[in-house]
Amino acid sequence: MDLTVYGPLRSATGEKRVSVDPADETVGAVIEAFVDAYPRAESHLVDGDGNLRPSVRVTVDGERAGLDDDCPPDADVALFPAMRGGRR
Repeated sequence: MDLTVYGPLRSATGEKRVSVDPADETVGAVIEAFVDAYPRAESHLVDGDGNLRPSVRVTVDGERAGLDDDCPPDADVALFPAMRGGRR
């Protein structure tokens, strides 16, 4: 399955588009496969308790998706990491 990654995830992958092999067809499995393939990306996606950070966005075919949502192998998946900074 191909993913498009944004922001600091690109420094972990070295590319904008990457491939992963999830264990099943859920968004959670895709995230797990991505972290397994690119361990440096983990801190951008999950917190210390192993939960997906609230500001992480995953889209499947252009629609925001949750961890339990279906993610077929031919889906267009984009991963937007937690972002920090900005003005207060």
